[in-house]
Amino acid sequence: MVKFYTTKENKIVEADKFVPNSLIKVIDPSADEIHMLSSLLQFDPDFIYDSLDDDERARIEVDEDTILIILKIPKKFNNNSKIPYRTVSMGIIIGKNYTIFSSKESVDFIEHMIENSKFDINKKSRMIFQIFLLNAKVFLAYLKEINKTISIIEEELHRSMKNKELEDMMYLEKSLVYFTTSLRSNEIMMEKLLRGNILKIYEEDKDVLEDAIIENRQAIEVSNIYSDILAGMMDSYASVISNNLNIVMKILTVVTILMQIPTILTSFYGMNVKLPIQNNPFAYLHIIFWSIGTIVLTLVWFKKKKWL
Repeated sequence: MVKFYTTKENKIVEADKFVPNSLIKVIDPSADEIHMLSSLLQFDPDFIYDSLDDDERARIEVDEDTILIILKIPKKFNNNSKIPYRTVSMGIIIGKNYTIFSSKESVDFIEHMIENSKFDINKKSRMIFQIFLLNAKVFLAYLKEINKTISIIEEELHRSMKNKELEDMMYLEKSLVYFTTSLRSNEIMMEKLLRGNILKIYEEDKDVLEDAIIENRQAIEVSNIYSDILAGMMDSYASVISNNLNIVMKILTVVTILMQIPTILTSFYGMNVKLPIQNNPFAYLHIIFWSIGTIVLTLVWFKKKKWL
């Protein structure tokens, strides 16, 4: 899908075709659409293909008068996905009289900013740095959600001996790995923009970029903290679950041993041979008392050995 936007009365409005200084939104384009855009605007079609690859790292590439910026965006998936949070790539292609946002799926905060005309598409550097800043804030918002999820799973682990909660933690840890890796590559890319002469940066725009870098660093620190906490919790609760299982197995073993005592006694008196007190009409009472007494003595012995 390809959509063209322009500015009219300080508002971003959709246009029927390309006009100078357009903002172009490209979402999961076909090969024909990519060819059409690259031919119309004279840029390398690989710029769009690269932005559709979720495994691409954040980076900057310059080809003559065209700049490609790959930005890693956090993405929340539905409940059917084992890994609830991952990162996807978004390409920002900057030409002389256009800016392209290219991604495999629509980006919610970009859509919101366009619909509410929060960008000035004529100020390219300001618009791009605002996206960097918003992206870092989205990372932080998702990290807060992950922290809440960790707390919920922690409560469940207090009452559970199953592996499901540990599996949920493992998938969250994978999400944090995706976040940390993407945030670091975003930081390198933004630092390169700040230091180099790749994109013309005005003084007021520089402040926005610096704020984006600060927010991004904060997100990295938070992600690292949550990752360390999660790893420690997984190790601790794996030990707790293992210990709980050992306790259950110990109790079941003791019960099995105690149940064997009356079984052995009744088996002896079930044999068709001469046995003591077999002619006594109260022989079965003796067997019951012996069984109870033996069980009690065995329990006392277990207690002394501190096996219970």
